[in-house]
Amino acid sequence: MESSADERFLWLIYDCFRNRLRSLIQIEPVLDRLTFIERDQKDLILNKAKKESNQLAVDLLIDTIYRGPRPAGWCRELTDALNTAGCQHAAMYMETETLPSASSEAVNDYCVKLIDLLAPSLQQMKTPDVCTMSFTQNILTEDDREIVMAACTNYGNRAGARELRKIVQKPPGWFSTFLDVLRQTEHLDMVRELTGLESTEDHKDSICEGNVKPEAVKYEPDLKENKNDNDQSVRESDSCIDNGEESLNTSLDNSSCDTTRNESTDAYPANSLDPDLYSSGGESLNSSLLGLTLDESNQPIPDCAERDAAAGAGRETEILLWPYQKEVARPALEGKNIIICLPTGSGKTRVAVYITKEHLESCRQEKRPGKVVVLVNKVPLVEQHYTKEFGKYLKGQYRVEKVSGDSQLKISFPEIVKKNDIIICTAQILENFLEKAEKSRDEGVTLSDFSMAVIDECHHTQKGNVYSLIMFRYLKQKIQNEKLVKEQNAPVPLPQILGLTASPGVGEAKTVDKAEEHILQICANLDAFRIMTSSLGEHRKEPYKRIATAAERKEDPFGDVIKGIMNAIHTHANLDPSCDLGTQNYEHWVVQKEKNAAKEENQKVRVCAAHLRQYNEALHQSNTIRMSDACSFLEKFYNEELEKKTAPDEVSVQITDTDRFLFQLFKDNQAKLQELAKHPEYENKILAELRRLILQEFTAREEASGIVFTKTRLSAIALSQWIQENRKFEEVGVRAGHLIGGGDQSIVKPMTPKEQKEVLAKFRTGEINLLIATTVAEEGLDYKQCNLVIRYCLVTNEIAMIQARGRGRAEDSSYTVLQVEGSGVAERETVNEFREKMMGKAIEKIQKLDQAEYERKKREFQFQTILEKKVRKKKKQQKLMQKLDPGDVSFSCRNCSKSVCSGKDIEIIGTMHHVNVSEEFRDLFTVRKNPTLQERQLDFEANSAIACKDCGSTWGSMMLYRGIDCPCLHIKHFTVKLGDRQRVFHNWREKCHLTFQSKCTASGCVRSG
Repeated sequence: MESSADERFLWLIYDCFRNRLRSLIQIEPVLDRLTFIERDQKDLILNKAKKESNQLAVDLLIDTIYRGPRPAGWCRELTDALNTAGCQHAAMYMETETLPSASSEAVNDYCVKLIDLLAPSLQQMKTPDVCTMSFTQNILTEDDREIVMAACTNYGNRAGARELRKIVQKPPGWFSTFLDVLRQTEHLDMVRELTGLESTEDHKDSICEGNVKPEAVKYEPDLKENKNDNDQSVRESDSCIDNGEESLNTSLDNSSCDTTRNESTDAYPANSLDPDLYSSGGESLNSSLLGLTLDESNQPIPDCAERDAAAGAGRETEILLWPYQKEVARPALEGKNIIICLPTGSGKTRVAVYITKEHLESCRQEKRPGKVVVLVNKVPLVEQHYTKEFGKYLKGQYRVEKVSGDSQLKISFPEIVKKNDIIICTAQILENFLEKAEKSRDEGVTLSDFSMAVIDECHHTQKGNVYSLIMFRYLKQKIQNEKLVKEQNAPVPLPQILGLTASPGVGEAKTVDKAEEHILQICANLDAFRIMTSSLGEHRKEPYKRIATAAERKEDPFGDVIKGIMNAIHTHANLDPSCDLGTQNYEHWVVQKEKNAAKEENQKVRVCAAHLRQYNEALHQSNTIRMSDACSFLEKFYNEELEKKTAPDEVSVQITDTDRFLFQLFKDNQAKLQELAKHPEYENKILAELRRLILQEFTAREEASGIVFTKTRLSAIALSQWIQENRKFEEVGVRAGHLIGGGDQSIVKPMTPKEQKEVLAKFRTGEINLLIATTVAEEGLDYKQCNLVIRYCLVTNEIAMIQARGRGRAEDSSYTVLQVEGSGVAERETVNEFREKMMGKAIEKIQKLDQAEYERKKREFQFQTILEKKVRKKKKQQKLMQKLDPGDVSFSCRNCSKSVCSGKDIEIIGTMHHVNVSEEFRDLFTVRKNPTLQERQLDFEANSAIACKDCGSTWGSMMLYRGIDCPCLHIKHFTVKLGDRQRVFHNWREKCHLTFQSKCTASGCVRSG
């Protein structure tokens, strides 16, 4: 058993200072001096250093030490190896007694940043002379000197100068020595550049870290040269004190303007220094050291007065951009349609705010109408963009309003458009009113009402998406405008388009050429002049990435019982599955079986398939969350099924032999499942690995904040409950909450927009510091500076990977993919990384295209899109011409095949709610409470379910519309007979296109009877 000192030592290198050690250890000389690591493992580490990077090799070394075995005395051997290998700075972290002070690290980090910023100038030095003198002064080891001199001999002085950067890994104090080395080797111009001192001869005795002026590295966030004589500088001391630490820190303490990092940011100045993991003041030091003042979103602002102004709601606030942001914005400022493709956290939305402001100012100056619509694809994004971006920066100068699906304002959307300059809304609301405008201009809006449209997450502008519907209207009008111009008529005004995305993806592409076609299609859909990217350089923040693997469960008696039940059902219904139980393929197979059985009115197979789907879900849960959660899920399902078989007056409804068999089968195995769920030794191993990761991160970090992405809503809720119930998590300060989508599902009650907003607010304020979320949290939403992102048994496509990884925006963030051994998750993640690289190459190819060639290809894709739309429209019209009379369309209960009503009984409310208010229909169903139906939107609400009187199967909801009870039918609960064909539908939109489109447009009210 290891001693407490060994455990503390291990904690320091693995949990506390891992990120520091990655940049301070030179792997080869250290490995040569370690005897407790096996030769084959050393070879693996060295191979990683040669083929990948020194930092990744250090990671592997630390992981190897952590896994063990660790013989007695390993701590001292590692410390000695670091000291003798020239890694004394790293060795200082091995004992709490020798840890560098926070102030010392702040100064050292600043000096490292100076070297990095001035590297191009320093490469002009006489490298052999500087190398020899640095070795003499003990800031280079013998190994370092050999590497530098070899680089000079083989590749020249500049290559050798790059290797000289090894001096920054030395303990604090190296900078003073390096300045002295430069002075002795007659590089006085470099000394002046590094210190900011006018005459090195006059200040030979005062060259030290404390005298370095921030002006030497001040980052000016404007393209124009802007010098400020009043810039804050570091106060020069009369004499050097301990490598200049006191001198520099005194100036920092006397800074006239304190700065802090805001919890929610879309653009973080990534050239700020890495904060110490043990220092609470690191973040405010960083901005001061670089001569920057940051606003609450970490954007640079000129002075304290402007920062104070930024905090006031509705006040005019200047928007300052980094050069890379201005670079991508330039074509848009010239009035061109563009797509801005920048990584998450790099300030795309801030750029859009800037472009919007410049656009509206230009419209005012030119005395032409200016109006901007900002389109988002999620309701929470409306509030986010309004509060943190467009409203915050522009409300003092322009009228800004937000409209979403849960807003009362959507009912008067045309009026909102008329009265405001900037409208932030969900894309579906705009599409609804564009569609209304085609029928009646007074009720809707048109694209010509806007001078600019900002489309957030624009990679969704593809077939079937609401963005594509809006842009199809744009492209169609653009073609018509060309005809109008040829006829010498005035064209219809169209808005400028600004698309924002972190990743356009590659679709189904397997080659760069196909990826290029996919991205060109998106560019064509958005009529983009160019897709704009930028090299972020030091602004780019990539989280530390790792794959964590849990061993496969050796025994799974709980899962074996569920599989036994499923096989018994297979035998009862004469089903023969062709795939493994508990998999996604099985899910697809059983869903298709249920659909086919509903069409064929085979109640036995249909009911068995419905139950098999629940068991498959329980099997998946037992493999990802607790067995007790899976057991509770099945118990809840059977309790609800039993309730369905009992009418409100306690009179039993129809129960078939298959129902009895299924209920009895579960009852016979329920006690066995409950007993097995109490045995922790049978739990899946991945849950234990998740527990270890979370505890490790929250123990190692002074202030941890993270997101765990999981596949299903059930697993998100269950994981959140598991963490809340576990006292170990509470001890390390974990405060968990869950975030799931708002779409309707029968299994889990969805989150309302209000509930989502409340959870996000708690996460941003720190009341919740670990969010367990489904993929609803991957895109667009701006969280506080997360330093922990875990994808829990979840891998989808490269877009989702990039979005999820981008949630980790803190400087020391980690991104972990957690998998079960043999599950293939790591392999799919590797494929996504390849697809990401392929996407980058495809974008580069597009950007290198001659503009005329690019326009030609874009035009081809646009005409192809319009042609496909015309063909689909023609086919739909042909179907409508052949459609049956509504009276010839009949609906039957999907569960028991009982005839319910015909198409002529269906009325439509608000273009989407299909109701049947006939007296005959009311005699066929019962009403019961349903906790998953708690909607309240404007003039209707639904909180009760309607169900078949015979079999108890749900048919829909009882909707209160303007004081009238209206039974609202959900088509997924029915089989539909069209002439001599039986069909099942997922939603009414599919059905309306076939038979009800004319009736939908003609009927908009409920019968008075």
